[in-house]
Amino acid sequence: MRPKLIVVKTMRRKIRAAAAALITDRRGATAVEYGLILALVVLGMIAGLVYLADGTTALWGMLHNRVANAR
Repeated sequence: MRPKLIVVKTMRRKIRAAAAALITDRRGATAVEYGLILALVVLGMIAGLVYLADGTTALWGMLHNRVANAR
């Protein structure tokens, strides 16, 4: 029965060491920051494209009206 107790203690130490390594690891925080920056850039691009699409739609509408009236 003693060998099982040693295995359990060894496993506990390994689990605690892995948990401590995860807690002190900061690489994930950097990845999250880059993800947030990328999300802001994408939102800015979408807003710009929506503005551009509105202007382009108005331009094509004006062109269509001028061609239709020129006939």
